[in-house]
Amino acid sequence: MKPDRIVIGAESEKAFKLLRNLYEPFVRQGNPIIEMDIRSAEVTKYAANSYLATRITFMNELANFCEKAGANVDLVRKGMGSDTRIGKRFLFPGIGYGGSCFPKDVNALIKTSLDFGSELTLLTLVDKINKEQRLRFFNKIKNHFDGNLKGKSFAVWGLAFKPNTDDMREAPSVPVIKMLIESGAKVKAFDPAAMENARFYLNDLIDYADSMYDVLPGADALIIFTEWNEFRNPDFQKVKSLLKQPLIFDGRNVYDLDDMEELGFIYYSIGRKTIRGKF
Repeated sequence: MKPDRIVIGAESEKAFKLLRNLYEPFVRQGNPIIEMDIRSAEVTKYAANSYLATRITFMNELANFCEKAGANVDLVRKGMGSDTRIGKRFLFPGIGYGGSCFPKDVNALIKTSLDFGSELTLLTLVDKINKEQRLRFFNKIKNHFDGNLKGKSFAVWGLAFKPNTDDMREAPSVPVIKMLIESGAKVKAFDPAAMENARFYLNDLIDYADSMYDVLPGADALIIFTEWNEFRNPDFQKVKSLLKQPLIFDGRNVYDLDDMEELGFIYYSIGRKTIRGKF
């Protein structure tokens, strides 16, 4: 309802005028209406989302490097984002992008580039790296348990591809949960909005809880897939008392490292050192 810009692709002044009249009420504060040919408008739409997906993917690769190099990707992100040429948005590492737009548009642009004999190699890698990011996160969990997840029980906070939505399309939680189940683990999940839609993608592979704390009793670890505000300030002592051990795998870097160490958690996140806690 408050777009940064309106991009109109048309072939006649009549069409431009009709669409201009339709959309002008949404940009009364001065954001531009940009008019161009239809093909350029199509490419603009795909290119914008593909570029944002590329930013996210770059940060995920950088986060993986930071873990090996002993750097903190959160600090790197702040340093990068303060450069006005770069900006602060879409620099948050995690377990990969999802949703209805980024995966679809990246793959559409890749396919179209192949159709025209001008492959967008960078985007092909973006798509590949994004899929691999889910596997990397799964392997963190698996490696912690020495490669054996059979009989392990995991509590999950968040299923939707991002907070404040019930959208499960291309949600990174789905492939990771399926890998856990295929490895013999059990999963119980809570999401404030997306559990009904999650059943379409996960069927009865997992159990669902009525609250964030109901997933915890007896679980071997807590996994965070979505950074809902409800999960940012939990009762950590309650979390510790309900889990078998104070172990969290955080795919969205929700918590502060020093806090988790002081609270005594074993804490895995993205692009930061692993915390072993002060017991």
